Amino acid sequence: MHELTTELTELLAAAAAARERAYCPYSRFAVGAAVRTASGALFYGCNIENAAYPSTICAERVALFSAYAAGERAIVALAVIADTPEPVSPCGGCRQVMFELAPRAVVLLANLRSAWRVTLVEELLPAGFAFIDR
Repeated sequence: MHELTTELTELLAAAAAARERAYCPYSRFAVGAAVRTASGALFYGCNIENAAYPSTICAERVALFSAYAAGERAIVALAVIADTPEPVSPCGGCRQVMFELAPRAVVLLANLRSAWRVTLVEELLPAGFAFIDR
């Protein structure tokens, strides 16, 4: 089992704050995420739904894409939180994006009941698709 550090706890608080900004009128399933980069910068994400459902985007990808859009490439940690019975689990698409954009990141999965799990991207997606060297 991986450790819940002070830095991860702070990152989880940022993810919880991001969750409050979710736009989810269809599912009512709000998700928040936060990314920390090697430079110490924080980037936030929330899920944003759309009536044209394929246009919906998950919180994890919003946070990762925001970091990349700002020029940050060294993602060291990602936290995700939602109102689920167990710590929230990223969808397959988000796992693949994490596999490519943040392959060595520590991942904190949590719920609103204070349950959490610390894992690694490679544990979430042990045989992800790779077309380029990471």
